[in-house]
Amino acid sequence: MKTTLKYVQLYLRLSLGIGFLSAVADRLGWFGPVGHFNVDWGNWDNFVTYTRVLMPFMSRSGANVMAILATLAELLFGIQFLIGYKTRLAAVGSFLLTLVFALAMATFMGIKAPFNYSVFTDSAASLLLATVTTYRWSVDNYLEQKNKEFNRTLKLKMYENKI
Repeated sequence: MKTTLKYVQLYLRLSLGIGFLSAVADRLGWFGPVGHFNVDWGNWDNFVTYTRVLMPFMSRSGANVMAILATLAELLFGIQFLIGYKTRLAAVGSFLLTLVFALAMATFMGIKAPFNYSVFTDSAASLLLATVTTYRWSVDNYLEQKNKEFNRTLKLKMYENKI
């Protein structure tokens, strides 16, 4: 892996992970109520209302279920990106989630909305992250190294038993 890619994949993982966790924190009201600096939703009810804007065909309870599912996915992806666990799987899931989000925004809020919030960029970044072969400074990399070490030890023991 090129030296620069080591840092780029880490930067990509951290920025996507923090972005997801920040959005989750906002909708749970952890940054304060709506109206505070950089607060978009400020509480769960406002987030469900926003979800209905993106899915106007759903009832309030249906939008609440979709909001819960999106929040759980974003929480999971955010943590996975930060620690680097099952990164490729999280990147593919993140790509799909943000692509659907961007298309819903474009359809029900206008094409400019997903570009204003860089949702297509997040989707593309997730897809790019899924193509990385090695995730340095990650649980994935640690487990891969341990697996290689185990396999070397196993092969050595098998070789010794044949002699």
